[in-house]
Amino acid sequence: MITILLVEDNEMNRDMLTRRLERKGYRVVSAEDGKEGVELATRLLPDVVLMDLSLPMLDGWEASRRLKSAPETKHIPVIALTAHAMAEDEEKAYAAGCDDFDTKPVVLERLLDKIGKALQS
Repeated sequence: MITILLVEDNEMNRDMLTRRLERKGYRVVSAEDGKEGVELATRLLPDVVLMDLSLPMLDGWEASRRLKSAPETKHIPVIALTAHAMAEDEEKAYAAGCDDFDTKPVVLERLLDKIGKALQS
């Protein structure tokens, strides 16, 4: 089963997205902050990471940088999820090592397409 690590500090967003992804057949593991996200990704080696960018403890940009700089996690696709929809935010996410970028509120079909592409690469 494909495992997705969802790093999201908003409980409502986390629960809603987890339920929707699980209904599509994915196993979802979640973290509430960037530090926990990096730790779980290193331990579990998920197939994809969905990374909120505005996180406590360690923001999503830095968490993504750490995942992409570590030999054991650099291969894991990271999709940034954020309410920050400005072009600079997207550029900053890619500069941090994110493989793709999606905006909130999440449009499930669009996100599923991005997850599918990430899994193929």
